Amino acid sequence: MPERPWRRLSGDLSAALGSRLDRTIEAVALAVNEVPGFSRAGEAKFERDVHLAVRSALEHFLDLVGSDVPALPTVVSETFAALGAAEARDERSPEVLLAALRTAGRGLLREAADALTQVRSVESGELLDLADAVTAYVDALVAAATDGYARQLREQAGETDRRRRLLGELLLRGSAAEATVLNAAAEIGWTGLGDLVPVLLPLAHARDARFRYGGDGVVIERADDAVLLIRRSRRTERDQLTAALDGRSAVVGPALSWRRVPEGVRLAELTATLGLGATNEVTFVDDHLAVLSLRGEAEALAVLAERLLGRLDHLPAASRERLLETLHSWLLHWGSRPEVARELFIHPQTVSYRVRQLREIFGEELDDPVARAELLLVLTERGS
Repeated sequence: MPERPWRRLSGDLSAALGSRLDRTIEAVALAVNEVPGFSRAGEAKFERDVHLAVRSALEHFLDLVGSDVPALPTVVSETFAALGAAEARDERSPEVLLAALRTAGRGLLREAADALTQVRSVESGELLDLADAVTAYVDALVAAATDGYARQLREQAGETDRRRRLLGELLLRGSAAEATVLNAAAEIGWTGLGDLVPVLLPLAHARDARFRYGGDGVVIERADDAVLLIRRSRRTERDQLTAALDGRSAVVGPALSWRRVPEGVRLAELTATLGLGATNEVTFVDDHLAVLSLRGEAEALAVLAERLLGRLDHLPAASRERLLETLHSWLLHWGSRPEVARELFIHPQTVSYRVRQLREIFGEELDDPVARAELLLVLTERGS
């Protein structure tokens, strides 16, 4: 049986301290409210809660004097557990509450010792017994408050996980109303939704992804894999993802608007079936859009077109069309200026001028065989 030092206390302590109980409650509550970071000026409910907790604790301590019963009955334990839970809800450090309880303990010891010495002489051994009893009692209050704090954190974590799962499921489904999705995003602290990057992962890595990406992503566990949806940022750049996901057999989908998450996930799933990457390495869908396009995947072709031709979106519509027409002909005729001029019925110098504009936009990619093939694929489909 755990030690119960209050059983060694003299019964006249209850009468001595009880006669000045209200004064003691006020003194202890005042000391508690002066603990740095604990008091909440102007919050009447909080002050009432503190007074009620102090009263409950002191009245029960008087009941313990000379007895052999456990430190806390359920009602007192739950009172202090509720205080701990309130601190967790307000995102305050538990150390502040523990400091307040220690301050309350010192106040109780001082008031109890003073009350007893007012009615009779007190030996040093009695004071030591009183100190032991108060310390053990405060330890029990601390344990109750800490338990309440921990329970609240677990509950909040569970609620946060539920909200994240809800948002992830809404995004994966893709058919929810915009207001519903935005409200779900706000529930986890996301102010608005921009582009999202989908990542397919083995189920074994779901927990690590949830921890690693915290507030920037949501993880949805499925039957055979997990989907990580990350808000587009510096962390979703290729080098960052490669370093973070190395060795996890991840497939990184294209960054698309949150409305197109199902499309991005499907492209990642299709890329995973190609078997083009080595085991455990990070595979990027963007590297395989052309292959998927040639297999008849319209979504892949649309994304590839956005990636390549979107660079001309800043131009006036007429200028953009002329450059795209010239680029298509230039690719078909392997850069032959006379052939392009004849096909488009323009002067060869005009061809040269437009090609210079295109080089300013695409740079060295116009000399890269893979990039040229992707451009030709997109432009051919566009013109068909």
